[in-house]
Amino acid sequence: MAQVEATTQREIAAEPEKVFDALADYNGARSEVLPEQFSEYEVREGGDGEGTVVHWKLQATTKRVRDCLLEVSEPADGELVEKDRNSSMVTTWRVTPGARTNSARVTVTTVWNGAGGIGGFFEKTFAPKGLARIYDDLLARLASKVE
Repeated sequence: MAQVEATTQREIAAEPEKVFDALADYNGARSEVLPEQFSEYEVREGGDGEGTVVHWKLQATTKRVRDCLLEVSEPADGELVEKDRNSSMVTTWRVTPGARTNSARVTVTTVWNGAGGIGGFFEKTFAPKGLARIYDDLLARLASKVE
C-alpha cells in the first residue's frame, strides 16, 4: 500500500482569522461552501473546530463514494485536521497570511493509504487530481463567501 496525497491551495482576499473561522464553522459556513460531491452532511458533535465530529459522503468519481466520519482537531494556530474514523484518510487545512495585505493562503492536503497493485497505480495517478478539483471548487466557494 502506497500513501496517496492530494494538495491544492488558494489565495483569498480576506483576513486569515476570518477565513479560518469560516472553515471551522461546521454548523454554518462549512456546510454552505461544500460542492455537490458532498452529500448527507451532518454535524454529530460540536460544530466549531476542535472536538467536532462531522459526517458526509464524498463522491470522488461516478463509481467511488467514501462514507466519512471525521474527528476535527486544531493542533496548531490556523490548522484544522479532519481524521476519518472509517478509513486512513486525513485532511489538513492550513490558513496562513497571504502574499497581499489582508489576504489568506489556504492549503488543503489529504492523505490516505492507497490500494496495492495496478489499482493502486491508477489511484495514485488519478485520485489526487480529482480530489484537488473538488477542493479547488470548495475553496472558490469559500472565497465567494468571505471576500
